[in-house]
Amino acid sequence: MIEQSDEILTIEEVAAYLKAGRRTVYRLAANGQIPAFKLGGTWRFQRAELDRWIAARMGTQEGKPKPDEEKP
Repeated sequence: MIEQSDEILTIEEVAAYLKAGRRTVYRLAANGQIPAFKLGGTWRFQRAELDRWIAARMGTQEGKPKPDEEKP
């Protein structure tokens, strides 16, 4: 049995996982903004890479001050 972190996902599965539209996921993959690879002409995603991508994006957002916290 494949471990969940090694799981390979389709665009539809990633869209559901991220709670985003399929077109958004496709655009992110095509632009190289999300970790993905093509297999036989269709996009595939490794769950572990997606989890790292999400964590990295959350880390960069945590460092930004909220608009009401910015100094004048």
